[in-house]
Amino acid sequence: MKTYFLSDLHLGAPYFPDSHESEKRVVSFLDSIKHDAESIYLLGDILDYWYEYRYVVPRGFVRFFGKLAELSDSGIKITWLIGNHDIWIFDYLPNELGIRVIDGSLVENIYGKNVFMAHGDGVGEHPWSFRFIRSMFRSKVCQFFYSAIHPRWTVPFAYKWSHHSRETGREAGQEWHPLLDQLESFSRKYLQEHPDINHFIYGHLHILKQLNLSDSCDLTVLGEWIKTYSYATLTPDGSLTLHIYNK
Repeated sequence: MKTYFLSDLHLGAPYFPDSHESEKRVVSFLDSIKHDAESIYLLGDILDYWYEYRYVVPRGFVRFFGKLAELSDSGIKITWLIGNHDIWIFDYLPNELGIRVIDGSLVENIYGKNVFMAHGDGVGEHPWSFRFIRSMFRSKVCQFFYSAIHPRWTVPFAYKWSHHSRETGREAGQEWHPLLDQLESFSRKYLQEHPDINHFIYGHLHILKQLNLSDSCDLTVLGEWIKTYSYATLTPDGSLTLHIYNK
């Protein structure tokens, strides 16, 4: 059995040539691992945009949600750590799909190894402007007023914002990102205070990277599913390795 980690699928993103094909690729991957997956951790930005209303479900992602429900029903434990694109998951997806949703970081003992996981956007020091916007996104008051706006306005706005962010960001699959040093610095400091951590795993940066922090601890950035289609596995012997899905 294995534990799988993946992030930054950005399903539904406007910059995909064919959103359905991108979704089918992810579903094909999930189908290919169902025979040996004990647990699956989704480390954020799984959906490029999601806002969960009380009485209605946003369109799309039927194949993906159906596959998650199937895997969950079969006994595979699925944990979804919220990213900066799929912030607004409330109770529908956990209840409907039978998955655990975490807003923030998570430390789990897996096969005897202590694993620190986070999407990565909220890790380390950030300027006040970023902290302000992040607090607004998580504000119950702001969420109340945002949900009162008709989706015909909010959904196009959100996807336009996402597209602009992608246009001004680095290309997917690069080997370095300006925030990588920040993640490494945070992880080293955290490791000093929690020397029992064996693996730090992040998403967010859209790069594929592994760094040794000590003889018994490493840092892994999972890459993305825009161009690279990467993921990591942790096996019962404690080995954490990166892979590319080629189908």
